[in-house]
Amino acid sequence: MNWVGDHIGDLLSVSLDHLRLALAPVLVGLLLSLPLGWAANRWRLARAILVPVSGLLYTIPSLALFVMMPLILGTQILDPLNVQAALTVYTVALLVRSIADALAAVPAPVIAAATAMGYRAAGRFFAVELPLAAPVLVAGVRVAAVSNISLVAVGQIIGVGGLGYFLLHGAQSPPNYPEIISGVVLIVVLALLIDGLLAFAGSRLTPWARVGPKAGARR
Repeated sequence: MNWVGDHIGDLLSVSLDHLRLALAPVLVGLLLSLPLGWAANRWRLARAILVPVSGLLYTIPSLALFVMMPLILGTQILDPLNVQAALTVYTVALLVRSIADALAAVPAPVIAAATAMGYRAAGRFFAVELPLAAPVLVAGVRVAAVSNISLVAVGQIIGVGGLGYFLLHGAQSPPNYPEIISGVVLIVVLALLIDGLLAFAGSRLTPWARVGPKAGARR
């Protein structure tokens, strides 16, 4: 506890950096995944290509991808963009299938009714399909966010890793166990906090998902 008290400012500051590194790729990855998931749901050929490729991307070891990014982007090895770009790739890899499956689960009669009401493809997607797919989409975003918060720490091996600094620095001889434990605990706390906030936001955005089963039980 003495070590934590002496370094509380550093722990809080690095925690904010950790969140910035982890969450910015979630937002960018979501924006990139929406059109890809829509295409995968709309055309069989697109799904046959995009879903397997996204799954293959997620199998790339994180450290290997972090090291490859400077070669791909032309950045310096210590540029935080390397970690964020790699995590964006992982986010897209996770969300393309989730979005495609979520859109495929929208009932065909609902889509037909929206079309009959005059909705064009783009308007129907944003006004009807995307809101109905939101529960599954939010679940995918939660997985991506928690995964990114964990993977950011690996980036410390190349010098950019938020709370991973305390894990790597604390493991040096002689090991500083309070430093290591503090880093681990904060990573877990951040993951739980962001997951809880996303779950709450999802429930606010989809009130019908909360009241539907209860209403059915009353009837």
